[in-house]
Amino acid sequence: MKKHFYSNGKLLLTSEYLVLDGAEALAIPTVYGQDLMVSTTEKDGINWTSKNEEGAVWFEAAFKINPKLTIKSSTDQKIAETLLDILLSAKKLNEAFLSGSSGFEVVTTMNFPREWGLGTSSTLINNCAQWAEVNAFKLLEKSFRGSGYDIACAQSDVPLVYSNSQQPPKFQKLNLNWNFTEELYFVYLNKKQDSKKAIAHYNALSENKEALIQDANKLTEAFINCATLSQFESLIERHENLLSGLLKIPKIKESLFSDYNGSVKSLGAWGGDFILATGKQAPLYFEEKGYTTIIPFKKMLK
Repeated sequence: MKKHFYSNGKLLLTSEYLVLDGAEALAIPTVYGQDLMVSTTEKDGINWTSKNEEGAVWFEAAFKINPKLTIKSSTDQKIAETLLDILLSAKKLNEAFLSGSSGFEVVTTMNFPREWGLGTSSTLINNCAQWAEVNAFKLLEKSFRGSGYDIACAQSDVPLVYSNSQQPPKFQKLNLNWNFTEELYFVYLNKKQDSKKAIAHYNALSENKEALIQDANKLTEAFINCATLSQFESLIERHENLLSGLLKIPKIKESLFSDYNGSVKSLGAWGGDFILATGKQAPLYFEEKGYTTIIPFKKMLK
């Protein structure tokens, strides 16, 4: 018996960092995501194989199920321990998960490079939640933690506005009526940002964030209702100023792209992964700068 699960990747367009404390955030599910295929076997245990976007195996592990779930072998102990934590957390949420006499062959396959930061972990957690028949937000809370917007994206096929200010978290699906998306591009900065370190930096800040959250909420609403590219670019500048002031980090345009005549916005953890750039000149400009992964908005959107 085979079961197949799939989850979408994610990009956070507004309220980065502040989404952790309940700010309303605009996010999009990406066309990129991750599959999880589960087959039952007669052998006890779990044989786990993870493949990259080219179909090559980048991680393997074997887990014992009985008498308790433990690591038997792996090609990367740290990754195996993280995976074990997810599986144990899922079992705590559903005691019937992994019970019985069956073993499992599990294969995960991403259709994007891991270093892009589009949700390697969130797509895995959402897939495991589907397999274990548990709430993905609760599984995230018990394993990786985080704001949960990435889980919302994993489950949505359209843009959404998300907030965890209440429990359970709420997200509303949106139809973005932007008529300027042909001038929006996602550009990969050729390096993976460490989200855990970025979040730790944010959590250590002593500023009163309530007023900033309200400002972020207003900006998110303004982005959603934006009618023109010039308005959009003005909102980017305001949003970058807000987060730069909070984080005490220079804006990405000031530090790397000061000669660019469009707007540039950081996404997610500042300093890595993808940025959002405006203007039809973006592909040529960023290619000349050495940034060759440039994806038009419509081709990134699920």
